[in-house]
Amino acid sequence: MTRTPSCRPANSSREGTVEVKQDANGSYAVEEPVDALSVTEPKTWAAGVPAVRKAIEYSLTQTSVRRTALTLLNLNQADGMDCPGCAWPEPGHRHRNEYCENGAKHIADEATSRRVTREFFARHPVSELDGKSDYWLNQQGRLTEPMVKRPGATHYEPITWEDAFHTIAQELNGLDSPDEAMFYVSGRLNNEAAFLLQLFARAFGTNNLPDCSNMCHESSGSALNETLGIGKGSVQLDDIYNADLVFVVGQNPGTNHPRMLSALEETKQRGGRVIAVNTLPEAGLMRFKNPQKARGVVGRGTQIADQFLQIRPGGDLALFQMLNRRLLETDRAEGGGVLDWEYIAEYTTGFYAFAEHVRTITWEAALEATGLTREEIEAVHEQVLASRSVIVCWAMGLTQHKHGVPTIREVVNFLMLRGNIGKPGAGVCPVRGHSNVQGDRTMGIWEKMPDSFLDALGAEFRFDPPRKHGYDSVDGVRAMRDGKAKVFVGVAGNFVRAISDSDVAEAALRNCRLTVQVSTKLNRSHTVVGETALILPTLGRSDIDVQASGEQFVTVEDSMSSVHATRGKLQPASEHLLSEVAIVSRLAQATIGGRYGIRWADFEADYGRIRDRIARVVPGFEDFNQRIKNPTGFVLPNPVNSGVYRTPSGKAVFTRNDLTWLEAPPGHLILQTLRSHDQWNTIPYAMDDRYRGIHNARRIVMVNPADIAELGLADGDRVDIVGVWEDGVERRAPGFTLVAYPASRGSAAAYYPETNVLVPLDSVAEGSNTPTSKGVVVRLEVVRPAASS
Repeated sequence: MTRTPSCRPANSSREGTVEVKQDANGSYAVEEPVDALSVTEPKTWAAGVPAVRKAIEYSLTQTSVRRTALTLLNLNQADGMDCPGCAWPEPGHRHRNEYCENGAKHIADEATSRRVTREFFARHPVSELDGKSDYWLNQQGRLTEPMVKRPGATHYEPITWEDAFHTIAQELNGLDSPDEAMFYVSGRLNNEAAFLLQLFARAFGTNNLPDCSNMCHESSGSALNETLGIGKGSVQLDDIYNADLVFVVGQNPGTNHPRMLSALEETKQRGGRVIAVNTLPEAGLMRFKNPQKARGVVGRGTQIADQFLQIRPGGDLALFQMLNRRLLETDRAEGGGVLDWEYIAEYTTGFYAFAEHVRTITWEAALEATGLTREEIEAVHEQVLASRSVIVCWAMGLTQHKHGVPTIREVVNFLMLRGNIGKPGAGVCPVRGHSNVQGDRTMGIWEKMPDSFLDALGAEFRFDPPRKHGYDSVDGVRAMRDGKAKVFVGVAGNFVRAISDSDVAEAALRNCRLTVQVSTKLNRSHTVVGETALILPTLGRSDIDVQASGEQFVTVEDSMSSVHATRGKLQPASEHLLSEVAIVSRLAQATIGGRYGIRWADFEADYGRIRDRIARVVPGFEDFNQRIKNPTGFVLPNPVNSGVYRTPSGKAVFTRNDLTWLEAPPGHLILQTLRSHDQWNTIPYAMDDRYRGIHNARRIVMVNPADIAELGLADGDRVDIVGVWEDGVERRAPGFTLVAYPASRGSAAAYYPETNVLVPLDSVAEGSNTPTSKGVVVRLEVVRPAASS
């Protein structure tokens, strides 16, 4: 952003102390980022006063002091807005400033005073926008009216809402089969709109409802459904607070969900212990300076992790299998008392086959797979023995591996051995990174919803929903690539930058007859277009939503199955915006009209009518409209915590998981993709990653200094990252700077979406089809300067 002098030009907008200047081409004066890398020592603590300062500074580059205060003071409050930045739950007793640095940046990014108008699109052809960075596109501001790129056109141009819906309906109704359409959803969508979207898709005739969970926590859902009978976590915040031991595995809470650190601080203060398992050191898990407490402002803060296991990528399966072997050995050596035999006998099946297998795991294999020492693993074992209640939290460091599903199954084995399922202070805790990704799935956004849900939906709306499973995200790209899917509708996401194999994904979308993006801000998916392309601008989470029956609210479900309301507080960015509920309702009316007697306009007029229908279809939502009046919402029942396992056997399932791990050939490394601290999902807010000491650059690759020396390279070398795969096709991400960093030996780390190009579409987790973005075999090729003539 450019700050102008006191004389304000005519083509700028001003709110409070902030002035935003437009250039002659109708763009906000945001310079395209240029790598000017500087590196400092990685931080050994997170948050504190600098986090508060950075959050306020970013907000004031986007909007006024007044709007900043209005958003931040209402963020995560009982009568305010749910933070779209992550799905971490709110505590029962909330601080007036119940937000983190990243949440504050995210809501400021949405509440920006910058606007993208028809003049902007008239000045910038799609081809030019296609060459802009993710950062530049996002910084242009909020979308303000529907736009269309017609066949053969070079620019987007305005279109009325009526014509936009007519265009989509005409394309949908002209398909040879409803299964030639895809309806993609990100976790930003609220429960009400998600329920309507899946109802529309199924009434139209397809289960093609891929979502962002396909690319992140699908492995969690697959493993947990198989072993426990429900694809969700089993813990609440009070369990985190009161656990004796919490594992944080393959997860970076200081960057991705910083409010988790406040919960872990409470764990420590109550006498609990924390073990961090990761390939990279995580500043927030070293020490957390809570800016809401005096010791976080002027003191040293709180040490979070009592032990840090710097594991090799993909070594987590071996770690938990060795821990399970040691628990079996210790129980036998002590004549019982270590394992919870009562729980195992009454509530589980498959124990003996599991135990026979896990006893074959050797120390040699475990140490090679993990890169840890025997002493480190034995120290963890001792902590487990000393703990009556254990929780394992995890994120994409587990799920985005080829063997992600068996790894999470082994975590369940580990917890079941000592009865750490379904009791206070214990359980499974997959930590979601999107505000309502779990709620969307609960509402039916899944290509494989069970027959029980479809039966209830059909009974309520008097039709027979399709039963054939639809496309997930990866299969959807294949279908578009192969001409089997011809219309793509994306709601609240940036699909082309979230999915793997960037080149293939872009070509697939361009192969469509129609692409539709329902969005608040400009992103890369608007520049990768089908023959016809539509941008439908929608209200943000922070915007006031008024419909025919009055001001509305919507609901979301957090990572711990708590459902609560969220209400916008800001005037909408444009009079031409529609809510997501209104967009889905009008699209359904234009496409299928009164088929099955569904009164779509009634849903748009009053969201309470949607909740009445949800209450009769979705288990746990009975009397929805009344229960949501509770300021803190309500918690959905979890059968696991009542000793009920909805598996075929009616019991929790011990599984036998073959030990496997990632091995790189000589001269190669295992790359994991990750996001920087100043980034949400696919969108960077700045070019910094200050906790890791990376400044003014994103095209960097972090490698252990010993590995750099062994490869014959040097810190600061300019390299291409080359992905090497079994299909024999090499994929290249050019122009990265090598940074010496305390990563685990044999590993490398770089930011996505820049490195998504390295992950083949067909490289997916077994059992979940999740892209293997944490296990990419690469080599680094030095970029030689061109010879002078």
